[in-house]
Amino acid sequence: MTRYLRPSDLDEALRSLADGRWTVLAGGTDHFPARAICDLEEDILDVTALRALKGIERSATGLRIGAAATWRSVIDADLPAACDGLKAAAREVGGAQIQNRGTVGGNLCNASPAADGVPALLSLDAEVELASISGTRRLPLDRFVLGNRKTALAPGELLTAIHLPAAALDGTGRFLKLGARRYLVISSVMVAGTMQLAADGTIAAARLAVGACTAAAVRLGTLETALVGLSPTDAAARLDDSHLSALAPIADVRGDAPYRRDTARTLVRRCLADLAEAA
Repeated sequence: MTRYLRPSDLDEALRSLADGRWTVLAGGTDHFPARAICDLEEDILDVTALRALKGIERSATGLRIGAAATWRSVIDADLPAACDGLKAAAREVGGAQIQNRGTVGGNLCNASPAADGVPALLSLDAEVELASISGTRRLPLDRFVLGNRKTALAPGELLTAIHLPAAALDGTGRFLKLGARRYLVISSVMVAGTMQLAADGTIAAARLAVGACTAAAVRLGTLETALVGLSPTDAAARLDDSHLSALAPIADVRGDAPYRRDTARTLVRRCLADLAEAA
C-alpha cells in the first residue's frame, strides 16, 4: 500500500527517510509527468511543508537558497548582479505555472543534462547542503550532480539548501540558452558565466559553465584560468577549441554533436562579450 507523509518538522522528515523507502516530492513538476504512463507503487515524502527548506537569505558568508525555494522566488528575490544569470535561468524553467511550483532543489536532484539551473549555479561556485539523521554535509555542486539522473545523494539524505559563497557574489552574471524555439523548450546548449574585475580593470576571476553538452554540466576551467589578467574586451577573442575539450555532446533530436559543439563555442563567446559589456 502506498503511503503519503507531509511532515512540518525537518527531524521528522529525516527520521522517515532513514528507512530508505521514500520518494521525495517537492514541486512535482518532474515527478508527475514521469508517472503519466506508469503509475508506480511508491511511498511519497512531501517536503513542501518544511519551512527549513524555504526562503532565500543573504549573510556575510554568502547566499543560502532553500532547496524547496521556487524558481519564482528566485526571480522575485533582491539578488546581486552576479546572480543575473541565475535569474535568467529561472525564467527559462518552463512557463509561469512551472516556475511557481518547481523548486531549485528538485531541478538539481532530477539531474537532467539539460537542467537550466545547474550551469548558472556552477558559475556561482554553488555548494549543496545534504542532511540526514547522522548529520549534515556540504558538497560542491559539480560533485553532487554526477551524470544523467545521477547524484551523490546517499540513502537517507535530503537536499536542504544551496549555498553561494560571498566571494562569488561580486561582479556580474549572464545565462544564454538555445533551443528549438524561443520559449518553453528543452535546452540544446546553454552557457552561464560570471566575471569579476580587479582594481586595474582587468579580469580578476571568471566562471563559465556549459550545459546539455555533457552528461552533467561542466565548468571550463582552462578558459577561466586563461582569462585572468586580460581586459574584459579581449576575453571573447581568447577562446579557442582547446578550452572546450571537456565537452562531449551527444546527438539526439535537438541536434548532433558537431552542431552542439559549434553552438557552445558561439554561446561562450557571446556570454563573454555580454559580461565584458556589463563589467
